[in-house]
Amino acid sequence: MQIVRYFFVGGVAAAVDLAVFALAIQLLGWHYLVAGACGFLLATGVNYVLSIRHVFTAGARFSRARELLAVYAVSAIGLAWHQLALWAGVEALALNVYVAKIGAIALVFFWNFFLRKYFVFAPASRGR
Repeated sequence: MQIVRYFFVGGVAAAVDLAVFALAIQLLGWHYLVAGACGFLLATGVNYVLSIRHVFTAGARFSRARELLAVYAVSAIGLAWHQLALWAGVEALALNVYVAKIGAIALVFFWNFFLRKYFVFAPASRGR
């Protein structure tokens, strides 16, 4: 059930990501990789806020500040995967930037869920 809730939270974050991406490309004329990174970073914040309200228990393993740092650390690797997938979609596969963006979002969705579930929001280990 947790992954279903995360799917909805991820959908909201993906909508934010795509909106920022489209605005940055269409209105500001930014390069698709810059727009992709900006949308991803803003969506990460939205995802964190919604995740601690609807999916995961905040503070289960780390203080709130360290937890947020861990989310962005996990997301930094996710961003690298995202950017690689976005670049490959546009440059190597000649996909439309929006199609490539959706593919990049889908790729990173599972990375984010599993690392957050089993690392960031996992209960602290006992007996150490």
